[in-house]
Amino acid sequence: MWLTAAVMKKINTNELDELTWTSPSGKFGGAGKQVSEALGRERDSTDLLRRHPFDVEIQRVQPGKTTCPYHTHSHQWEFYHVISGRGYARHEGGTTQIVSGDAFIFKPGEAHAIGNDGEEDLIIYCVADNPIGEMCYYPDSKKWIVPVPADLTIRAAGPESLDYYDGEE
Repeated sequence: MWLTAAVMKKINTNELDELTWTSPSGKFGGAGKQVSEALGRERDSTDLLRRHPFDVEIQRVQPGKTTCPYHTHSHQWEFYHVISGRGYARHEGGTTQIVSGDAFIFKPGEAHAIGNDGEEDLIIYCVADNPIGEMCYYPDSKKWIVPVPADLTIRAAGPESLDYYDGEE
């Protein structure tokens, strides 16, 4: 049997488009370069060769913004490395200031949120393992987000669905 050499997939992160988001009131917002997806990651695949064992994103958080509501993951680990700027990590013990060079991790079940209280953009590398079957809980609004194939839907205690930012702003 002859094996063919695999071709290395390479991208330049300086050339990637940023995906941007903001909440209706503007409290939450940011931008991200989806590095793993640019390298071929298929987010919804259950095949680990297509899904990849981890996901890498370069996040940019503008001054005065928080990336997303305070939340916890059921199974996901998230590693952060601050590249530039300053901000804070909200966690169960309070808040901790973060600056360029800081690295930290949140394991499953540890609530967290990242914000920028500085005067320049906060740039962070985020690496997450994105396990299949992952769910998130939002302690401030007491909501769960549960993945549904090809869709993410937030379910309340009843049959109605809620907006992602409902109860957060």
